[in-house]
Amino acid sequence: MKKPSFGEKTRYYFENTMSAGPAGVIKWLAIISLFMVLILGLLILVFGIKGSPEPEAENLGFIEGSWQSLMATLDSGTMGGDEGWAFRGVRFIATLGGIFLISILIGTISSGIDEKLDELKKGRSRVLETNHTLILGWSEKVFSIILEIIEANSNQKKPSIVILADRDKVEMEDEIRSKIENLKNTKVIIRSGSPLESSDIAVVSPNEARSIIVLANEEANADTYVIKSVLALTNGKNRKKEAYNIVAEIKDPKNMEAAELVGNDETVFVLSADLISRITAQTCRQSGLSVVYSELLQFDGDEIYFQAEPKLAGKTYKDTLFAYDKSTVIGILTKGEKALINPPMDTVFNSGDSVIAISEDDDTVVLSGKTKFDIQENFFNRMADKPASIERTLILGWNARGTRIIEELDNYVAAGSEVMIVADGVDIADDLADLKQSLQKIKIVYQKGDINDKTTLVNLKTEIYDHIILLSYTDIDVQESDAKTLICLLHLRNLSEKANKDYSIVSEMLDIRNRELGVVAKADDFIVGDNLISLMLSQLSENKDLKKVYDVLFEAEGSEIYLKPVSRYVKTGQPVNFYTVLESAAQLNETAIGYRISSLSSDSDKHFGVALNPHKANTVKFSEEDFIIVVAED
Repeated sequence: MKKPSFGEKTRYYFENTMSAGPAGVIKWLAIISLFMVLILGLLILVFGIKGSPEPEAENLGFIEGSWQSLMATLDSGTMGGDEGWAFRGVRFIATLGGIFLISILIGTISSGIDEKLDELKKGRSRVLETNHTLILGWSEKVFSIILEIIEANSNQKKPSIVILADRDKVEMEDEIRSKIENLKNTKVIIRSGSPLESSDIAVVSPNEARSIIVLANEEANADTYVIKSVLALTNGKNRKKEAYNIVAEIKDPKNMEAAELVGNDETVFVLSADLISRITAQTCRQSGLSVVYSELLQFDGDEIYFQAEPKLAGKTYKDTLFAYDKSTVIGILTKGEKALINPPMDTVFNSGDSVIAISEDDDTVVLSGKTKFDIQENFFNRMADKPASIERTLILGWNARGTRIIEELDNYVAAGSEVMIVADGVDIADDLADLKQSLQKIKIVYQKGDINDKTTLVNLKTEIYDHIILLSYTDIDVQESDAKTLICLLHLRNLSEKANKDYSIVSEMLDIRNRELGVVAKADDFIVGDNLISLMLSQLSENKDLKKVYDVLFEAEGSEIYLKPVSRYVKTGQPVNFYTVLESAAQLNETAIGYRISSLSSDSDKHFGVALNPHKANTVKFSEEDFIIVVAED
């Protein structure tokens, strides 16, 4: 190769020093300033320039000339009183050079300060919080999770939430401020970085976190990112010896096995799509069930707690139901960590077991000490259950959860039931071909059509269907999808009024803020998938044992939550206390946990008529249209 020239070497050195940032620029400015001052000092020496035109004035000399040039370089005002054209010329050159060099210096320093401030804004410093909730990743769910954690932290001292996501820190902070008005006593700390890199995760102090939530992003292969983030935690070089408390979201059931392998028994995975499909299938057959689930999963109100109670040892499960006045027992967590939800009433509560109860807070699960409960047996009532019958379900719209919803429905309906699917803009022929092979009781009919076209809905004769499920289109903008849903709901409301029939409608919403608009359409239930998943992730981050309870409640086998007619338990039109309802349900091997007043089903301020964990001594006068909320096997 050709040997580099002096010019090439100089340029190479110059570029390398300049790449160092402001420090490199300042270095070169100092060199140029020194060179210029020395040259001007040398000119003064060579030409014998004096600082004054007076004959007796002495030559300035090299050192004094250089000093005077330096002063003119640094401060242009010093040349105002100069005398002698030779001296003025030298000082003028120094002043011009100084203006140029000082301008660059000031600009460089200002730019360097701006860069440093920008770097600080990006949040690269190590988080020094302890006992914080750590969220890895970013999605629309993060706002609901923050709100729930804030509520859970309301009685804590100086709680904090730390978020690490591969996004601009300032943008994330702005979004949180715009969507969450009041952080109360919780501090939210944001850091920019990759949740996939152990070095970036180390910045947010995962070893000091009390719980870690890993969110799936909106990418097609979101599960891959979740699994790698969990792997970076559980197999990190600097991880703590104790087990982490990790809760992570998985979207595709096919990835669950791989996720559990990297979870190291310290990670609870929530299969989001599967969970929403189950809730939708269960809710479409029971009006108000989605409200019950939302109430149970929110920190604001009553939720599920575990409480050890040695005084109950030797008692039966039925005895535990009546042992609490302001808490509602739904099961037993055995000493072996097995959740028994609504077990047989004669199941014995053993030493080391804990009650699973719905209560306002963990410190409100307190034995009442009562031995008499004023059970009004004369108000007991028994209405025979309706035999299973063939059901017709109409699904309007389509997304990836559709097949799982139909599979779940197949567990509940009678043989010969039918599902009609009407959707446009999506090709689901292949999905349905595979689905038809796996169904035991349901027949599927598919028709292309625009769900916002009223003529299409009229031709479907919507009044003949027992249940209507309205699914969101997830391949378009969220607000556009919810707008299509709302328009369809308004058409269905109009058709319902003309047919003089109350439709049983379950509608999926993507943005919880649109739920209030949907109330106008008088749909029975709204499933806001992201919100429900956020609530569950938040609850599990506080108590991983809740997963054992959810696994039972959301499965088709075992005990689930049902809303059953009040006349199945007690007489209507008479004031009865909830102890009476509890006893009547217990005689049917069911656990009563609340009720729904149908006349309040459209009142959001009254929780749409749903009352969970009512004070058992209070009396309620039920009507024929009301329901008792129970945990039962069928």
